[in-house]
Amino acid sequence: MTNEHSPQSSHHFSHAIVRIPGLNFSKGLTSMDLGKPDYPTVRLQHAAYIAALQNACGLVVTILPANESYPDSTFVEDTAIVTPTFAVLTNPGTPSRAGEVAAIEKTITQTFEKVYRITSPGTLDGGDICEADGHFFIGISHRTNPEGAQQLADILQNNGYTTSFVDIRPLTTILHLKSGVVYIGDNRLVMWEEFKSFPAFDDYEKITTKPEENYAANCLRVNGKILIPADFPDLAQQLTNLGYDLIPLAMEEFEKMDGGLSCLSLRYLK
Repeated sequence: MTNEHSPQSSHHFSHAIVRIPGLNFSKGLTSMDLGKPDYPTVRLQHAAYIAALQNACGLVVTILPANESYPDSTFVEDTAIVTPTFAVLTNPGTPSRAGEVAAIEKTITQTFEKVYRITSPGTLDGGDICEADGHFFIGISHRTNPEGAQQLADILQNNGYTTSFVDIRPLTTILHLKSGVVYIGDNRLVMWEEFKSFPAFDDYEKITTKPEENYAANCLRVNGKILIPADFPDLAQQLTNLGYDLIPLAMEEFEKMDGGLSCLSLRYLK
């Protein structure tokens, strides 16, 4: 299918949506055993993230208030897939997170004229979706099932995008596709070593993380910058050697709750 969209659409943005972490952030879902998040530090790290988007990357940021009903709701990326012309409200694979979509629905419908929905029995988390210049890798995971993946593929293809499925269910150490694979433009993917052999990624230059730096694979290119978790020197050096301008951000408190840089915002071009 012909790709009708800008070849730079994957990392050129004008706006973002974020949500302040709630006081009960530590009660969210996690598979990590890194201790309980310190809430004051959570807020400081989140504020630094917003400041990076606004000041360093030049985005207009919509800041939604904390939603104490949903401890994971600061991870807004899981609630929607956003493009320059439409959005798709997801159907999270964990029932306790379903209300997060309803909580952000008004913001999404006020922002995008065309809004689609993933419906049961399909489930889909936004963290399983990786766009690479108009092509969408759709992860099939323990959160995104084949029915949800197919619904999203149909929506995207009907709007001129291309898609492919990546089944990550055999990898027991990963939650979402974008925990281990991120597109940074220039036909390059940052990824865990485990993904190098996946046929879906054969046509891309691969920048791989050391196992002890796997968390840093979830970096985020926004306009001319790459936001990267701080204190992962090997990946930082690889990206610096390729000429990228890095913004290191402390993310330890979010790592404790299975959250990464991309999880904390919905980024779009208007």
